Amino acid sequence: MNNPFQYLEPKEIWAHFDFINSIPRASKKEKAISHAMIAFGRHLGLETHQDTSLNVLIKKPATIGLENRKKVTLQSHLDMVHQKNNNTAFDFNKQGIQMYVDGDWVKAKGTTLGADNGIGVAAIMSILASKTIEHPELEALFTIDEETGMTGAFELQPGYISGDILLNLDTEEDDEITIGCAGGIDITGTKKYIPNHTNMRHSFYKIVLNGLKGGHSGMDIIKGLGNANKLMTRLLYEINKTEIFQIISLNGGNLRNAIPRESECVLAIENPVEFKQKLKKVSEVILTEWHTKEPNMNIDVTKSKITKTGMSPQDQTVLLQTIYACHDGVFTMDPNIGDLVATSNNIASVNVAHGNITIACLTRSSIESEKEDLTNMITSSLKLGGFDVTTTGSYPGWHPDPNTSIIKTMENLYHELFDSKPNINACHAGLECGIIGKHYPKMEMVSFGPTIRGAHSPDERVSISSTLKFWKFLTSILKNIPHKK
Repeated sequence: MNNPFQYLEPKEIWAHFDFINSIPRASKKEKAISHAMIAFGRHLGLETHQDTSLNVLIKKPATIGLENRKKVTLQSHLDMVHQKNNNTAFDFNKQGIQMYVDGDWVKAKGTTLGADNGIGVAAIMSILASKTIEHPELEALFTIDEETGMTGAFELQPGYISGDILLNLDTEEDDEITIGCAGGIDITGTKKYIPNHTNMRHSFYKIVLNGLKGGHSGMDIIKGLGNANKLMTRLLYEINKTEIFQIISLNGGNLRNAIPRESECVLAIENPVEFKQKLKKVSEVILTEWHTKEPNMNIDVTKSKITKTGMSPQDQTVLLQTIYACHDGVFTMDPNIGDLVATSNNIASVNVAHGNITIACLTRSSIESEKEDLTNMITSSLKLGGFDVTTTGSYPGWHPDPNTSIIKTMENLYHELFDSKPNINACHAGLECGIIGKHYPKMEMVSFGPTIRGAHSPDERVSISSTLKFWKFLTSILKNIPHKK
């Protein structure tokens, strides 16, 4: 069978993307892909290093005639978000991503694609391997664990990189040049409850709410998409007003940086007929409200096996009130940049079973004081519900500086190549530039990339034509890097 990627342009990017997607590379499980990059650099005969965090650095001398240009650090992260549809049988620890071509898009079969940030990695590999692309002195920095803590960027040691300009290849609109991003913090609430015996005369049912679009909890939060955890909570909260049921388990979402697409709850129900009537009524209201933004949302109820223990009425009421009270979605918009979210929260996962409750959030903001304000608000809601709260993984935002030499070079080149002006902006996603900038404050930084849709969800896809456009832009930038002072 022919490999569909052999016909795509630029051939070198798709070949390298196919290679790295054959290697499982979940966040915090990057050992195999890190070692593969070491082997790649050494095979090319280039100076190659791996630090104790598994970050990889590969250096390449300037091509003839560009020795007097500023040194460039090309940077992308090796890890990818692992998400799959519930009905997809796939082992991320053992299998490579199963990709296919659909018109102008490369997609994956029922899982995330890993274009975030695999296309960036593949582009850098293509430049390192090329014998014809003109460029200044280069160093390629491949970081680990960007998606779940930015550990690789945090643990960079002083002097590990030495570029004058950082080109981060990790944004998702090909007409954008990003010069700033949000910071973030993980908020986790945990609580124990005493399991109560269930009434064996009750009926046991499972409610599944699914079919939501999901997506990136930073870039897509502005779209106002449905959060499965919030919607399931609303459903149960309304039914709990009039019907008697007992929560056996409740599970929705599993990654902080992905808007949860699915939630399921197992209940013991006193009166199934009346319960189903109320469920249908509340479901119709929710589905009607959301039919435009979430046209594929589905709410199903099926029989479930008998379970001996569940939550007490008091515990489940407090649980539902706590989740209901927690803010989810956009909190504030940036007052200085149009259509940019300043601060937001994603109620990323809710897990209730066997006497333990965990609620995990990711709060983002480009304004440090607002990040603290929203963190205090969510922490207060959780603590009022009796939860123990921890905050971890805080990372800084990246303050925009539109006046650097590389921004002006890129703006002029974009207009020359594509006869239009690029959108120079900041984004609500967390990029490693903020952290790297703390380590190397004098380094000019910019982020850009091809068009990617549905990142952090099984709907993730990358545009083929946009990847070619991105490649043309990237290689032109390297050829036109400003001179050293």
